[in-house]
Amino acid sequence: MIIAVDGPTASGKGTISKALAAHFDLPHLDTGLLYRAVGRQCVLAGGNPDDPADALAATTFAEELLNDPELRSEITGGLASRVSIHPSVRQALFERQRSFANQPGGAVLDGRDIGTVIVPEAQIKLFVTASVEARAERRHREMLVQGRDVSLSDIANDLRARDARDTSRKDAPLIVADDAIVLDTSNLDRDAAIASAIQIAQDRQSLRTADA
Repeated sequence: MIIAVDGPTASGKGTISKALAAHFDLPHLDTGLLYRAVGRQCVLAGGNPDDPADALAATTFAEELLNDPELRSEITGGLASRVSIHPSVRQALFERQRSFANQPGGAVLDGRDIGTVIVPEAQIKLFVTASVEARAERRHREMLVQGRDVSLSDIANDLRARDARDTSRKDAPLIVADDAIVLDTSNLDRDAAIASAIQIAQDRQSLRTADA
């Protein structure tokens, strides 16, 4: 069983995906982390994330970079959004994601184009979203816990900029797959969001079993 979870930054899709993976005993891949690694590697190499050649060169990042705590920073998140607009970068990471999804038994993947591009054949698709205000507040709390001094307004503006890039890019834009179920977490706490997602997945699984 393959579960695809898409949605904008700070919508809760990562937390939900990990919970789904644990519930169904499936491996999980945060595909956004791959793009964050590319953005981080690009800067470390002295490249320009807006330059397609520099961004593509950064897709050969070392595996240990995925453990760099800096990948979770707001700055690196912005870099990820910038490198992800390049078709060459997305193609370079495509097979890596496909291979993970199609391993025996299936997997849970979260990102922005999982259900539309990476694994459109996924049996269960969720699109997790939330208002910019709710997402900014969540990210602000995360940054404070990490000891990062970032203003709420700056985070909100950054989220709007990322949303604009993600939804307007020509290659694999952030959109809701035709057969995805939208889960708005704006007014849900962590436990309620997870419970709703698991229920949706179980209902979809039951329907597929009944139709088989």
